[in-house]
Amino acid sequence: MQSHSIAPQEMFLSLWRNRTLFYALTKREIVGRYRGSFLGMFWSFFNPLFMLAVYTFVFSVVFRIRWGEAGSGSRTEFALILFAGLIVFNLFAECFIRAPVLILSNVNYVKKIIFPLEILPWVTLGAALFQGLISVLVWSGAYFLFFGLPHLSIFLLPVIIIPLSFLILGLSWALASLGVYLRDVSQVVGLLVTVFMFLSPIFYPLSAVPATYRPLLWLNPLMPAIELTRAVLYWGHMPNWGHLGAYCLVTALIAWLGFAWFQKTRKGFADVL
Repeated sequence: MQSHSIAPQEMFLSLWRNRTLFYALTKREIVGRYRGSFLGMFWSFFNPLFMLAVYTFVFSVVFRIRWGEAGSGSRTEFALILFAGLIVFNLFAECFIRAPVLILSNVNYVKKIIFPLEILPWVTLGAALFQGLISVLVWSGAYFLFFGLPHLSIFLLPVIIIPLSFLILGLSWALASLGVYLRDVSQVVGLLVTVFMFLSPIFYPLSAVPATYRPLLWLNPLMPAIELTRAVLYWGHMPNWGHLGAYCLVTALIAWLGFAWFQKTRKGFADVL
């Protein structure tokens, strides 16, 4: 029986060895979303704009929420701050929701001994990052329209996305494996996405949360990514390098644990499926 390495470097070496396959599958994933639609890739721009308009209307017009003491209270400001948080959440949620069915929806690959199943979470992440890039471009265009050139700190966004990607990959590997053996995992994940959305400071500032409960919110793995993203995108602040370094170490460990679990359990996929 073929053995699968759980060495940390194998997470990246496998991607590098199969980079051509990764590129082809990711391209197919992106193009396949809009194949046959009249507007095609335009939906990549329309979807984030539409959701931004809906969330902004509900929370800034209907509920008249103001973004903390530091904000100006304008609807434009609220929209951009809200959208920055949604970019992070949508990147996470898209991969998180799909993870439990990654193997189940690619059963034909399981039967192929030489197919590198471990790159499937990379493919999902790659497609989600493409959509995230479109959202960042939409955000930058809106910021330029209302406030002028974005802060130079926007170029630090990839530094924040790297540990977030580690988190996504680790959870995707673990859930992809669990989804094969426990079909209820996808239902649980659907509930958790809603929990993460409302327990993350997306629609409200952290300052709005009572001080007693703020430490609990920091247990949310999305919290650092959302706060750091807003800092570099909207406020023009440099990230707290200490917090970012700790976040990177923790998410890298999560990535390796998820990868190791996937590699150890993958030998039973064919028997279950």
